[in-house]
Amino acid sequence: MKHLLVSLDRLHDFDEIIDVRTPLEYADDHIPGACNAPVLDNEERALIGTMYKQVSPFEASRAGAALVARNIARHLETTFADRPQGWRPLIYCWRGGKRSGSMTLMFNMIGWRARQLDGGYKTYRRATLDDLQTLPQPLHFFVLTGSTGSGKTRLLHALREAGAQTLDLEDLASHRGSLLGAWPDAQQPTQKRFDTLLTVRLRELDASQPVFVEAESRKIGTVELPAALLNAMHQGDCIEVRTSREDRTRFLQQDYARLFDTPDWLKTQLQRMVGLHSRDTIKGWIALVEEGRREDLARELIDRHYDPAYARSSQSHFVRLPQALRVDFRPNDDDIEAQALALMQRQR
Repeated sequence: MKHLLVSLDRLHDFDEIIDVRTPLEYADDHIPGACNAPVLDNEERALIGTMYKQVSPFEASRAGAALVARNIARHLETTFADRPQGWRPLIYCWRGGKRSGSMTLMFNMIGWRARQLDGGYKTYRRATLDDLQTLPQPLHFFVLTGSTGSGKTRLLHALREAGAQTLDLEDLASHRGSLLGAWPDAQQPTQKRFDTLLTVRLRELDASQPVFVEAESRKIGTVELPAALLNAMHQGDCIEVRTSREDRTRFLQQDYARLFDTPDWLKTQLQRMVGLHSRDTIKGWIALVEEGRREDLARELIDRHYDPAYARSSQSHFVRLPQALRVDFRPNDDDIEAQALALMQRQR
């Protein structure tokens, strides 16, 4: 079987990448572009693992082989039924063991030029962590700083539309980065999946051109930014985005529309802030939600939560903050892209 093993640097040599791990393992993270064709499903893998410990390795191997054979047969009749004779798939499992080895051997017996990833997903994961330490280092970041509601994310999107290089960490994390930053209709990726998505994006960036990014803390919701990226951002140039209180109030009503449209969910999120604010304060905010007073709630959050939290936060990590370029931004206007283009001109 050694002649069927290939290294990670040959990913692009194949027509398709196949992840034969369970759906749960695949959802946790997978090689970009890989399709999931499990040779054991979640329950089957748990069953074989229990049998291995409680009965015997031999009995577990025999039962597992029967399940794997049946599942590979099913994939041949469905998932891979239309693959041509010259098809070249790359197959992997957790460590490059029996699961991927079984499918690779069977595919080669059929006549396909299948190969098995040496070391499996574990090798890929190790390479991803290594990349996260090296890829940010040559990048030159322009970091958008400013209070919540100033429209930094909207400005970042406008910069992207205007042709600038951007790194949208909140989009990758499916979270806006604050206690009310969760998206009601989206689940955050796992840490492993976030790392993969971030690595893919970092590889796309041109180190000879500046990269605009929004200032973030170490964690965005439940996922954590790699130390090398945070360090590169902290060393970058800073742009202080300044927006009037009235514009921030209007903007938050738009930006948090999905929260306001799911009042029960929003009230649950507000209740999680007990400890940062008194129960009476939270009770008052919940009453504003129930009464549909969006503008009043936005003002309350700005004055009593976001601005005090921003004032307490440590900005000392951003070494060039004292020299920050100050930009007056109007996030509710129709000329956002023009404002982004003007900012790009000032940065040249």
